[in-house]
Amino acid sequence: MKLKVTVNGIAYDIDVDVEEQEAPTLGAIVIGGGSGGHVVAPTTASVQAASANAVVAPLAGSVARVLVEEGEEIEAGQVLLVLEAMKMETEITAPKAGIVARILVEKGTPVQAGEGLIELD
Repeated sequence: MKLKVTVNGIAYDIDVDVEEQEAPTLGAIVIGGGSGGHVVAPTTASVQAASANAVVAPLAGSVARVLVEEGEEIEAGQVLLVLEAMKMETEITAPKAGIVARILVEKGTPVQAGEGLIELD
């Protein structure tokens, strides 16, 4: 993953290796107690972004600045917004050229990693 971090007004491009960790699996879940309990097989669930074209937050933080408007044409790599986490700012850039379809956050909005920020057309 490539991140762009700004420290004291100086922008740094950082390559980050993210290791995929296999989630632990659950065994059978027994509801109720005693004999004749009902056994429920475990299921998997995932949280999806707002859409397949959403730019998502790479980390938890709050929105410091939104630098684009809905309907604006953008270039690949253009800074869309800035997240602040632990007094550091992270620029969120466009993964591809397109048009800003919808802005899902505003200045001051707290976000979690993986949460949709902006939808592109």
